[in-house]
Amino acid sequence: MERLPFFIFCITCLLFNSKFSVAVDTISPSRAITDGQTLISAGEKFELGFFSRGSSNKQYLGIWFKSIHPQTVVWVANRNNPLTNSSGALTISGNGNMVLLNQTESVIWSSNSSSTAKNPVAQLLDSGNLVLRDGSSGNPENYLWQSFDYPFDTLLPGMKLGLNIRTGENWYLTSWKSEDDPSPGDYTYKFDHRGLPQIVLRKGSVVQFRSGSWDGVRFGSIKFDRNAVFNPIFVCNEEEVYYSFENNNRSAISRFVVNDQSGSIQHMTWNDRRLEWVVIFTLQKDSCDSYALCGAYGTCNINNAQICKCLKGFTPRSPQDYNALDWSGGCVPRLPLKCGSKDGFRKFTRMKLPDTSIFNRNMSSIECRAVCLNNCSCIAYAKTGISGCVFWFGVLLDIREYVEDGQEFYIRMAASELESNNNAGKRVAVIVTVSVVSGMLLFVFLSWCIRKRMKKRIEGKPLELIDAFMEDPVPESESLKCIQVGLLCVQIRPDDRPTMPSVLLMLDSENTMLPQPKQPGFYTERFPVEKDLLSSIVKKSSNSNDVTITMLEGR
Repeated sequence: MERLPFFIFCITCLLFNSKFSVAVDTISPSRAITDGQTLISAGEKFELGFFSRGSSNKQYLGIWFKSIHPQTVVWVANRNNPLTNSSGALTISGNGNMVLLNQTESVIWSSNSSSTAKNPVAQLLDSGNLVLRDGSSGNPENYLWQSFDYPFDTLLPGMKLGLNIRTGENWYLTSWKSEDDPSPGDYTYKFDHRGLPQIVLRKGSVVQFRSGSWDGVRFGSIKFDRNAVFNPIFVCNEEEVYYSFENNNRSAISRFVVNDQSGSIQHMTWNDRRLEWVVIFTLQKDSCDSYALCGAYGTCNINNAQICKCLKGFTPRSPQDYNALDWSGGCVPRLPLKCGSKDGFRKFTRMKLPDTSIFNRNMSSIECRAVCLNNCSCIAYAKTGISGCVFWFGVLLDIREYVEDGQEFYIRMAASELESNNNAGKRVAVIVTVSVVSGMLLFVFLSWCIRKRMKKRIEGKPLELIDAFMEDPVPESESLKCIQVGLLCVQIRPDDRPTMPSVLLMLDSENTMLPQPKQPGFYTERFPVEKDLLSSIVKKSSNSNDVTITMLEGR
């Protein structure tokens, strides 16, 4: 029994140094996390610990989904400074910061918070956020530091992709260098706030893709609608501009990620049944999403056989290259601008707004136009849905045409260009008008000819209108009377039509003088509908001689 305490001590040391998970979500200055040990969030959604990839001996401190295999890492602390062996330790230093130490106890990563805490505690939350806070504080959400402020290649629910305008803090994504190397790769995806907010993907310093400008509703034609998996969030005010999202179902697992190989930007969700990540959508949909594919003043339409063309009022800089599908040279104005009051603007709709704009708040459409017109360097302008104007100075790049949605903007044009276009429109209008008038004259002429021919056929031959199967022959005088009474009953004006007692009197009497019928209601000639006619129709509908009239009008 004397050796029992020593045995328990040995077992404890063995367990502590073996690979096992510490079933807690916090660390304090009195304890550290070493290789083989992990922090697990309270709901067991995320795990923090050391990992390595492939055949490399390099080790990193990271966070990954607890229940997903193979391991999907969402954040790495020392991506720029890996450990060379398994002797690393995460602890809290004397100044209250989290620090990662190597085998010589040198600091290779630190939370580097400028705030100090009496009782510093590091905690892994169920959101995947690693936070540093003061355990003595009454507000557990008053973080001194958080990993969400330092994104990796992944955006989790609650993380921000954007900019804190007040502090200058920038939240953006960076791809892995390769599948086995989490050090910073070639691709970055970050907000550009020089004009209207937009999100830009770069490979090194070269722009590969941009979302399009935010107009208060969407990025270009990208409208982030609530869906079955997540609810998108966009905030734009004087202090912050950022994109975020939240899962609709707490049990759902989804992430927004930049692919390390292709730079594609995808939102993915975990499928428990298939045990794999499923892509919900990819931002780069087609060739037209390649940055500035059609060159200056060129527009891309994926539905056209030749997807690139010059904007109206512009012509290829090199027609030969453009026809050979080399659009890099772009387009130039068909007529050179001569800056002055006679310049104007042409409206373009359903467009992805050009790149690199300057935004001014609280301006009306009239003010937008006037400001741009009075500045010879202003190439184009647009009125936005967030109470302001956007102006472009220099060439217009990365424009595409959409079938629906999109935005509208106005490009400066030489007065002669707009005048020639107006004249062409007038010529077309004249041709259409002449064609319509000619058609109407032809219709009137044919109608007159037909009526004249029918009149000749009926005149002097009233018996031809009598039913051939009548048993007794009808005198011609009776035939004429019936025809005349019938014509009186179908006159276009209801007030001119006889009542039923009058009709019976006219048919029974032999000496009644019948009035001459006026124009019938089915007469094809146009007749202006007057107010008294409409009132008479309403009046007639209330007596026993109810009638229904359908008036046909040309479209």
